[in-house]
Amino acid sequence: MPLTIKSENECYFDELSLGEVMLRLDPGEGRVRTARSFNAWEGGGEYNVARGLRKCFGLKTAVVTAFADNEVGRLIEDFIMQGGLDTRFIQWKKYDGIGREVRNGLNFTERGFGIRGAVGVPDRANTAASQIKPGDVDWEYIFGELGVRWFHTGGIYAALSSESAETTIEAVKAANKHNTVVSYDLNYRPSLWNAIGGQSKAQEVNREIARYVDVMIGNEEDFTACLGFEVEGVDENISNIKIDSFKNMIQEVVKAFPNFKVTATTLRQVKTATVNDWGAIAWQEGEFYESKAYPALEIMDRVGGGDSFASGLIYGLLTTGDPEKAVNYGAAHGALAMTTPGDTTMATLSEVEKVMGGGGARVVR
Repeated sequence: MPLTIKSENECYFDELSLGEVMLRLDPGEGRVRTARSFNAWEGGGEYNVARGLRKCFGLKTAVVTAFADNEVGRLIEDFIMQGGLDTRFIQWKKYDGIGREVRNGLNFTERGFGIRGAVGVPDRANTAASQIKPGDVDWEYIFGELGVRWFHTGGIYAALSSESAETTIEAVKAANKHNTVVSYDLNYRPSLWNAIGGQSKAQEVNREIARYVDVMIGNEEDFTACLGFEVEGVDENISNIKIDSFKNMIQEVVKAFPNFKVTATTLRQVKTATVNDWGAIAWQEGEFYESKAYPALEIMDRVGGGDSFASGLIYGLLTTGDPEKAVNYGAAHGALAMTTPGDTTMATLSEVEKVMGGGGARVVR
């Protein structure tokens, strides 16, 4: 089935994300364990997509999330406002003074270099966003009255708690009801699911959510762990994707979930933390589309590269309807996002289109 997207004049928002936004604390070129200072950023898988669509691609976006009402929460809100997102759907929870009942998530993140891989140390138990429960968000108002062209969420948010899983299911059902396109990034994190039932719970929740998804994003590990599909021919480094085997798996996936109109994944071969082969592939209506390849891509900070791929893909589908152009927008945007620090993009649309067109890295004066 083709992807049907509501027109701009029908909707107040081009895109809306549901997810947790954490304060990222980055030791720069050093290590968390020896740091004496940190750079502060904001980040979160689902949020990063909305921010990319707003900041790089100029679309009107918003985020549904929650914070403990203290100085850290207000700092993250300030970052979100700097990114240009509408903040009206942020929920504020009363802070108890020490974070026993509700708190804001922190993510200590090392970029990695050479043979030393990137490291993330999240500190996100009992966060405000994980406590959003069904009934807390007026989805009928958002999707029915205001109108949203595209809704994005993912497996990181769904795994934060049993409440966030139920809220995600509630949200995708409401989006479906109002003909809003739903995209979902499986983004499997074993450490998150372990606390609420492990891989069996991940499959139970994600297979239910998948029934309402139009555009499914994830690599072969995600499809296996979250949806129960197996892929043959993957080497021991899970990042090194055997494309033919992945294509075979996707053909089985879309038989099981005929509601999927597009599926997509990044193609990453890790040589070192700072040099990866990079690209992407998408499926739509029985055809596969591969992006331009970016061999030996030099990386400053890989965190958020997949989210920037997703925002580029969504932009391409929203504005062109062409899956080949969309997967190339995604791959180019993801590549550029990994050349700067922080989770979120610092690229511009003109830079993305320059890279898509084969433009090089000569000085721009």
